[in-house]
Amino acid sequence: MMAAPSSRAVAIGGSLLLLLVFALSSTVIYLTSSGPAASPSSILLNLRPAKCPPAPPLRVFMYDLPARFHVAMMTTAANGSGGEGFPAWPPSAGGIRRQHSVEYWMMASLQGGGGEGKFGAREAVRVADPEAAEAFFVPFFSSLSFNVHGRNMTDPDTEADRLLQVELIDVLWKSKYWQRSAGRDHVIPMHHPNAFRFLRDMVNASVLIVADFGRYTQELASLRKDVVAPYVHVVDSFINDDPPDPFEARPTLLFFRGRTVRKAEGKIRAKLAKILKDKDGVRFEDSLATGEGINTSTEGMRSSKFCLHPAGDTPSSCRLFDAIVSHCIPVIVSSRIELPFEDEIDYSEFSLFFSVEEALKPDYLLDQLRQMPKEKWVEMWSKLKNVSSHYEFQYPTRKGDAVNMIWRQVRHKIPAVNLAIHRNRRLKIPDWW
Repeated sequence: MMAAPSSRAVAIGGSLLLLLVFALSSTVIYLTSSGPAASPSSILLNLRPAKCPPAPPLRVFMYDLPARFHVAMMTTAANGSGGEGFPAWPPSAGGIRRQHSVEYWMMASLQGGGGEGKFGAREAVRVADPEAAEAFFVPFFSSLSFNVHGRNMTDPDTEADRLLQVELIDVLWKSKYWQRSAGRDHVIPMHHPNAFRFLRDMVNASVLIVADFGRYTQELASLRKDVVAPYVHVVDSFINDDPPDPFEARPTLLFFRGRTVRKAEGKIRAKLAKILKDKDGVRFEDSLATGEGINTSTEGMRSSKFCLHPAGDTPSSCRLFDAIVSHCIPVIVSSRIELPFEDEIDYSEFSLFFSVEEALKPDYLLDQLRQMPKEKWVEMWSKLKNVSSHYEFQYPTRKGDAVNMIWRQVRHKIPAVNLAIHRNRRLKIPDWW
């Protein structure tokens, strides 16, 4: 008599069968015969992983706020429109106003509806029915409001900014959709470090679009719920950057141009100036972001191998993104910087990082740059060119550009948002743990 299989053998056989079923269910099987009378042994079995369909765009409801909350703050009508009746960003509003204009480009991306943009799939589309929305966009140009209402934080004209914030909070708190989620599924751009400064604590549950966390408490903003967005670059993108020898085409080793007198962590700039100025291969210049200064920065970045990015008043600044679109390898000196899209982009492939202590060691930073082999530099430069399109703001949007990347980051936050909303509805003691 044949012995009955042991229980161990049965278990192993069952496991193998389950693995085979799983493998077959997750692959596309192609059967190709060599002719009409092919034998089983002549059949070619190709197993290829099934391709996942692209995720549908995030469904976003945009609040219908009066123009004084957004486009009316732009120096507008005389500068034309940006297609489909939406006003273009005015060329005269450059410098710091443009740097923090993420709010404008996000609003622009929701114009027109539909699931396809002019140049490919969009990551977010506007829906007319709030019941169908996965997220709610609040089109308040809080950064521009800070910049146009008063010349500094003590100017009496800043009262206009405060009143807009008061009125907006009243609108939001009366909305049943805000009440339903306590604002957790609402997306609020707050890119300038002083944006929404009067009442920002009243929207601390929302998804905030920020430049960094330098001026936010942990109770207000964090990587867990918020999105770090790039600055809008102010230098022109380097389009035709294809020299036969890119290394030799950039004769300057290290370039920096900007204000050296800064607050907080930015005090390192003055210290770096003493160490780096007049060193061989270094251009370290003190300047303001004027029109002529921007032209000089463009020329300097395009002719340099490395561009220095020390902290300013906050850990980040526009200079980093100017360097990226100029294909100048960033040298980042900051202990607290957060970077956009870092779950998808590995900055160490095209950037160098130094702690404040390392950067202030005499000659240490320059020695590291000079010791990099040409082949390594070219490799990093090539990767930098490949990712630079992710930092372009434009309307209409293009696939993979900055606005689409931001919306994709918002989509990544939605599962955690829904978890918080659902838990809050049933907990008797909120966040008891």
